[in-house]
Amino acid sequence: MPAAPIRIQEFLKNVPLFRELTDAELDRIAAGTAQVRAPTGTILFRRGEACVGFHVVVYGQVKLAFGAADGSEKVVEILGPGQSFGEAVMFLDKPYVVFAETLADSLLLQIGKAGVFAELERNPRFARKMLAGLAQRLHRLMHDLEAYTLRSGTQRVIGYLLRDAPDEAPPNAPIEIALATSKGVLASRLNITREHFSRILHDLSTSGLIEVRGRIIRVTDPERLRAYQG
Repeated sequence: MPAAPIRIQEFLKNVPLFRELTDAELDRIAAGTAQVRAPTGTILFRRGEACVGFHVVVYGQVKLAFGAADGSEKVVEILGPGQSFGEAVMFLDKPYVVFAETLADSLLLQIGKAGVFAELERNPRFARKMLAGLAQRLHRLMHDLEAYTLRSGTQRVIGYLLRDAPDEAPPNAPIEIALATSKGVLASRLNITREHFSRILHDLSTSGLIEVRGRIIRVTDPERLRAYQG
């Protein structure tokens, strides 16, 4: 990982949450921000630990998950560059209810609670941005709940594969997807077992809808895949 620290203000001004802040406001936020370098497999925090702020991913990948006593886990979210997590727990002043672990070598910014609260008092625009971010997170969680309860495992996997399909591409033009992380982590995120995830990929491949090469999946006909019911 690069040894040189980044300039926090320059990064924050390109994050949607902070984009409308002035240089002076960014300086105040940056003063209470720490850079956290974390190799793959680093536990950033555990369930039950006190929350002292929230995190923004500069580069790398982080999973949020519930852990069980038998070592199993349920992945709640997989986060990449520019995404943030921990805001809701910070506002509630409660301990973390999940644990966070890096899935790749990562650099994160840990933004201190005191600086955020002080800026919220000064700046109504920043408060609205924080509310919008929390509302978007709630909207995603409701979408996930709908998927888990009303859609089959096959439909969930298809939805994941097609979620980043470019809008401007022809409907039946082949596309390639690089799986963001391991199949086991993605399966947990989609609320299915790893074995079920692999069976679905096998069925889609046998049906001629996808081609699987490790983490690279080629969708031969997105429209046919979207209409497939299993």
